[in-house]
Amino acid sequence: MIRFILVALFVVLFLVCSIPVLIIEYIIGKFNMDVKNRSSLAIVNAAFRVCLFIAGTKVTVIGEENVPTDKPVLYIGNHRSYFDILITYVRVPRPTGYIAKKEMLRYPLLRNWMKYLHCLFLDRDDIKQGLSTIKEGIEKVNSGISICIFPEGTRNKVNDTFLPFHEGSFKIAEKSGCAIIPMSINNTAAIFEDHFPKIKKAHVVIEYGKPVYMSEMTREEKKKIGASMREIIKETYFKNKELV
Repeated sequence: MIRFILVALFVVLFLVCSIPVLIIEYIIGKFNMDVKNRSSLAIVNAAFRVCLFIAGTKVTVIGEENVPTDKPVLYIGNHRSYFDILITYVRVPRPTGYIAKKEMLRYPLLRNWMKYLHCLFLDRDDIKQGLSTIKEGIEKVNSGISICIFPEGTRNKVNDTFLPFHEGSFKIAEKSGCAIIPMSINNTAAIFEDHFPKIKKAHVVIEYGKPVYMSEMTREEKKKIGASMREIIKETYFKNKELV
């Protein structure tokens, strides 16, 4: 329990103590949005690294050279843990927003940082609002911000299984023309979810696949993009199980 307490305490202290920083970041954004984007990225990146250090998480990264650093991309990956966000976020080379459930808006200060980081909030029960969120994601990519989405739509609670990937998740890549970067993530649930409420040391493996461009696909391939990306991630996931 000690790791859970320390992580929770750090998060609360960070959010409270960062109130003046939020104000400063807001002012910076009025004059230079690019500086604000990169400073907010650096601040939250550092906070996440502290959380992972306290949690005792070891991460093996494969294929990071597949991620373009000079242009925005759409990251997609399997989702088993809240720690998926921390582990993937500390690797991003440029400002990146995540698609999050709208319930995250309940939490003050956290929602402020999420908005600063260009996160978008999805109402999974409102199709019209969901389409609006995807449109916002396209606009973010067109403005130079990468987007990360977990196409299963929720945390998968069953180990070594994969929920269907929602096809709508890939509209951001199709309409913006950006690359899709598949992420295969192994063993994050071993940090927290597998023995809630304890946080334990764990070895996580994340592999970035080669960029996929929907502009190079046929119409039929585009229709099956969710299933094909799911198979790529699934194959890599089971390949890397022996590394955990």
